[in-house]
Amino acid sequence: MPTPEKRIKVTYIISQIDKAIGFEWITENLDRSRFDLSFILLNPKPSYLANYLREKGIAVDELTFSGSKQELPRILLKVINLLRKKKPDAIHTHMYIADLVGQFAGKILRIKKRIYTRHSSNESRKYHKKQRIDRIVNSLSTHVIAISENIKNILHKEENVPLERIRLIHHGFDLARFDNIPQTEIEELSAKYNPQNRKPVIGVIARYSHWKGIQYAIAAFKKVLEDHPHALLLLANAKKGDFGNEIAALLSELPAGSYHEIEFEHNLFALYRLFDVYVHLPIDAELEAFGQTYVEALAAGIPSVFTNSGVAREFIRDGENALVVDFQNSEQAYTAIVKLLRDENLRKKLSANGKADVKKLFNLEIMIGKMEKLYAE
Repeated sequence: MPTPEKRIKVTYIISQIDKAIGFEWITENLDRSRFDLSFILLNPKPSYLANYLREKGIAVDELTFSGSKQELPRILLKVINLLRKKKPDAIHTHMYIADLVGQFAGKILRIKKRIYTRHSSNESRKYHKKQRIDRIVNSLSTHVIAISENIKNILHKEENVPLERIRLIHHGFDLARFDNIPQTEIEELSAKYNPQNRKPVIGVIARYSHWKGIQYAIAAFKKVLEDHPHALLLLANAKKGDFGNEIAALLSELPAGSYHEIEFEHNLFALYRLFDVYVHLPIDAELEAFGQTYVEALAAGIPSVFTNSGVAREFIRDGENALVVDFQNSEQAYTAIVKLLRDENLRKKLSANGKADVKKLFNLEIMIGKMEKLYAE
């Protein structure tokens, strides 16, 4: 009788994440007959993700970590001890604290395969001065997952990571989830965020950082109100970050009731369905590492206005699956929004083509297959 194939042990190490549906999709779709999956989470308080993993019967250790540099030695020792017990064949780290701690721990323990997913692009260098950490993590890891061609180019051309250590693996999405949404969920969110049933609704999902270009979306919306005085601007993921004060000042210039800020909404699938037009306007081509919202908006079938940043450069086609405007140009954004609102045939065309394109490129099965291949090498 043949001996059963030994399962490959893979430990994910993730920091500062409360809920991220991408990790839920991985746990649901990774071949558990081949891979023994466990998690180490570094969070300031108990997370939604930890509870989800426990409910699914997946081994998870959640370490309390506030983010202070003084805590790093303690967390590193704890991660080393946990990995020593788990004896994984591979570790896979996400987010920069987990990358730093996890890759150091993996190197110390001589874990053969040390993978990290690079989630940041030139944003790190221009705004957060994390380039030194990026280079340290590059040197400690054995493989780097680039989530877009943009990241692959930065890793290789600017940070000198050899191409043989880089794997291009786009984010994958459970695209069916964007279609099968109960009407009651959409109505509940509409009552919560648009109780006056204002129309049209212009959607933005981006944290309050300068480079996300929300300021240009607000300026464009201000002009949209001249044509559509009952329009509503919905700003989701509205966390008061490095550009919060400036955005607050811009919003104060809008009429009362014409905008609504949503700090966080778990039901992303229903949220997109509230929008008549979606807008995402990063201020240059390289700052967006990937830009999940490009894929999500098109998967939801929402006619969209974009600047071409991150992964958008690989598949967005102006006039075919979205309307593309120049960087830092609110006038063009306004014109594109109004064009979509006036042209039903164009909206239908962009919606149909966008849904078809994301199914070809960002299907969850494609991502899972590439990750399983990497883990098994």
